[in-house]
Amino acid sequence: QVQLVESGGGLVQAGGSLRLSCAASGRTFISYTMAWFRQVPGKEREFVAASSGRSSSVYYSDSVKGRFSISRDNAKNTVYLQMNSLKPEDTAVYYCAALERGAAIATIKSRFQYDYWGQGTQVTVSS
Repeated sequence: QVQLVESGGGLVQAGGSLRLSCAASGRTFISYTMAWFRQVPGKEREFVAASSGRSSSVYYSDSVKGRFSISRDNAKNTVYLQMNSLKPEDTAVYYCAALERGAAIATIKSRFQYDYWGQGTQVTVSS
């Protein structure tokens, strides 16, 4: 039902910045929990950041806290991930995810809670 389209990935030098975008087709985007995950070959999909919707709360993994910022434009049904001070270890395919209902704080970081996923966008950080 919900379609997610990601954009903004690319190649960047360590210390640089990128902004990812994810446009959603859902009718009630304002109530969705939106999140960003990332994955590298051979590893599990890793939580990066989430926005809880109506509560406007945001959450980050320890590895990106202070460097990345998630935001959303509900009028545009779009969520963003601003990535600053990028490191080579940030290299991954980044995925946008959506949950049509609220998530408990304890589970908002779990990839298994999300109903919809974008196609992924590659972020490569060179050293």
